[in-house]
Amino acid sequence: MAGGAQTGQAETGKRYDVFHTDCPARDVVDHVTSRWGIWVLISLRSKGLRFYELRESIQGISEKMLAQTLRALVQDGLVWREVEPTTPPQVTYGLTEFGRDVGEPLTELFDRITRRLSPHSAG
Repeated sequence: MAGGAQTGQAETGKRYDVFHTDCPARDVVDHVTSRWGIWVLISLRSKGLRFYELRESIQGISEKMLAQTLRALVQDGLVWREVEPTTPPQVTYGLTEFGRDVGEPLTELFDRITRRLSPHSAG
């Protein structure tokens, strides 16, 4: 698993300067808050999903964008990826402990927003 910003902070005990352009935590925040990053984390909140299940759960995402988003989140250490050696390979994704920790407030935010929406404004 790639540690990314999580490992650096845990090892040094320092806080990152997220306002500095070279801050590694800034990249993680960009990936999490990207157009599709939030939806991937929310979709994986309760269980691991195979690629096609994830694609079906997030309406409007292309295969290419899902692959790019997953690649970034795996690299950041938020999502794990498991490949079963079948033909074709079956790939499953899920949240790491770091991913669950980051995704929890996003899920709460999503739940708060949906509770506030009136039924006629829901999609």
